Amino acid sequence: MLDSLRHYKSAWLRPDLIAGLTVWAVLIPESLAYAAIAGVPPVVGLYAAVPALILYAIFGSSRHLVVGSMAATAALSASIVAVYADAGGDDYTAVTTALAIVTGVVALAAGLLRLGFLAGFISEPVLKGFILGMALTIIVGQLPKLLGIDKAEGNFFEQAWGVVTHLGDTNPWTLAVGAVCLAVVLACKRWLPLVPGSLVAVFLGIGAVVALGLADRDVDIVGHIDSGLPAFGLPDVPTATWIDLIGPAVGVMLIGFAEGLGAGKAYADKNGYRINPNRELIGLGAANLGSGLSSGMVVNGSLSKTAVNGGAGARTQLSGLTVAALTVVTLLFLTALFEQLPEAALAAVVIAALIELVDFRLLKRYWKASLAPRGTPASLAARPDFTAAVAAMLGVLIFDTLPGLVIGMALSLLLLIYRASRPHLTRLGHKPDGTWVDLARHDDAMEIEGVAVVRCDGGLFFANTDHVRSELIIAAEGTQALVLDGESMPAVDLSGAKMLAELDRRLAADSIDFYLAHDIGQVRDILRRAETDLQRVYPTVEAAVQAARAARPTT
Repeated sequence: MLDSLRHYKSAWLRPDLIAGLTVWAVLIPESLAYAAIAGVPPVVGLYAAVPALILYAIFGSSRHLVVGSMAATAALSASIVAVYADAGGDDYTAVTTALAIVTGVVALAAGLLRLGFLAGFISEPVLKGFILGMALTIIVGQLPKLLGIDKAEGNFFEQAWGVVTHLGDTNPWTLAVGAVCLAVVLACKRWLPLVPGSLVAVFLGIGAVVALGLADRDVDIVGHIDSGLPAFGLPDVPTATWIDLIGPAVGVMLIGFAEGLGAGKAYADKNGYRINPNRELIGLGAANLGSGLSSGMVVNGSLSKTAVNGGAGARTQLSGLTVAALTVVTLLFLTALFEQLPEAALAAVVIAALIELVDFRLLKRYWKASLAPRGTPASLAARPDFTAAVAAMLGVLIFDTLPGLVIGMALSLLLLIYRASRPHLTRLGHKPDGTWVDLARHDDAMEIEGVAVVRCDGGLFFANTDHVRSELIIAAEGTQALVLDGESMPAVDLSGAKMLAELDRRLAADSIDFYLAHDIGQVRDILRRAETDLQRVYPTVEAAVQAARAARPTT
């Protein structure tokens, strides 16, 4: 609990407080907007923020992740709640709150059951592609606010086309405010890193609205916000509805977990620490449970606000606790201040924060790695990585967040199966110093006449037995003996043991002897328990080769 505050250093206080102030300036209007997306009163977004920030800081594992309402989960919440209640009514808000509570319980259960390991099935290239797609989608969604034009519905490309086709409708005052705020944020980030550029831009935008009367010049502002603290407790929702929400809540949890984990990992990697997926689930669950009990909506880790937090120099979750405290103050006393915030200034802050996450150089590195010669181990690893990263990105851009997440997870599983089913088989040669090495990498390595020595670089199990058997049979052609080096074969299942026995018989039919070297640990145990009758098993490759040469002397 409160792990990021352990061994706190006084030098971190200033950047944490500045980051908290900066995130607060972004979170308030964003929370209002996302509540509107969910179809509930704008203040519900603020109700959700306070308990979510506090509880995640206590239970979560990221030092930088900011938890709050988000566009993807807000939109999904609206589509789920619409099945059980009519939009605009008290029942609708009650079911929205109930969905947050059920999502929290589901996430807590998943975390306590240690299901966070499922995140390991989402490969890093898929996660990077997902983050890149999310960042681009959020940026294009902010451009209409920056230009003062209507936002088009649809995926990334439809929204981008909507921006292009409506450029003639740009409000010059809105564009001026947005452009100046964006320039201020980027300039501070590059030349004045100690100055909180996002905070300066927010108050600059508010000052411009008040001083120049921009609200009368069709510049969109946040508008009226109700003040006061929320009611606490369970919403009045029928028991049957609570039960029906369990299935949809799982989908909401998966989206929230994926986006929060992606954002958390991005900044953990930059700052040299690790994210604990199980604690992320517990943190997500506690945040949603607290939000729902405080009359709030579904929350999750926010990519955009985390980018603002990291960009402002946050070091620990004290920044999140600062945001929570400032949000309470806002609910009580400062709602009128943010009523004058121009949406163009908010869009500028979000876009500036996300620019650093639009890392096409990473895709370029994946692409260069994928150019390794086909059939090599490098190709086997890198080519699918590049394909998966691009597919995950396009999945988000074309099909939106939920389908993009599903595509990414499916690709991760397919990559896992593909790689496991194609272990690399290395042809070995004998060096003058007595070692056995990859023939393709060592010019001074020599093959032993009449004996093929092959190393299997991976476990042997049901999904790859056919492939390995075929490759070994090909390697044994034209020889008198085949030696399989099992030193890099850490595991074998019953299907693999059966395959080795069948391979022995198949090669014997062609007058080729089969030898197994380095039958280590678990491999030896399974072969014995499976009653696999391999007669030629030796502790080393050298011993196996010598036995093969003695059994069939070369003439």
